[in-house]
Amino acid sequence: MNALRFRRTAAAVAAATILPFALAACSDSGKESSSDSAAEASTDDSQAQESAAPDDAAVGDQPFGTACASVPKQGSGSFDGMAKDPVATAASNNPALSTLVAAVKQAGLVDTLNNAQGITVFAPTNDAFAKIPKADLDKVLADKAMLTKILTYHVVGQDVTPAQLENGNFETLQKGKITATGSGEAYTVNNTSKVVCGNVKTANATVYIVDTVLMPK
Repeated sequence: MNALRFRRTAAAVAAATILPFALAACSDSGKESSSDSAAEASTDDSQAQESAAPDDAAVGDQPFGTACASVPKQGSGSFDGMAKDPVATAASNNPALSTLVAAVKQAGLVDTLNNAQGITVFAPTNDAFAKIPKADLDKVLADKAMLTKILTYHVVGQDVTPAQLENGNFETLQKGKITATGSGEAYTVNNTSKVVCGNVKTANATVYIVDTVLMPK
């Protein structure tokens, strides 16, 4: 009997000694597993945020609009090429702006535009000029003062961002006012002229190519 009691007592003591260590080990293992899962989740979230940020920034800084597809992919007339030249020179490398470039040369405004800094140009396409009856257009091109007035009305003396076009009111170099409304990739200037390719960067200007010539008010 004494031997039996001794064995039972020894077994109870051993169990009491081992059980706390076993529970502690399980508890530590659970903590480590939970900690590892949290660390992995945190790493995944950080990687997702890092991969998303550059894309968001890139979208807001790119040219937009249906007519942008016709811009050459390479060379001096491409977006990269135009970004290296001042605005009048950059426009001369875009075939869709040849009428505007001829008008700028006729008015003697090439140096004025190329030497300006931080300006915005609303540039009418050839099709925009084609909307004007030929007799009227020829008359304007022959009148340097009138031509200068019209062309400088398309130039704003500050860098205009797409966000500012959403509900904008800007003074032009001609001292008149132009307005802009819209959102996303759809903007209208003076309620008549649509931006067909916007946020085009040149060395000294931001260009918004428009489908209708703006007339000073």
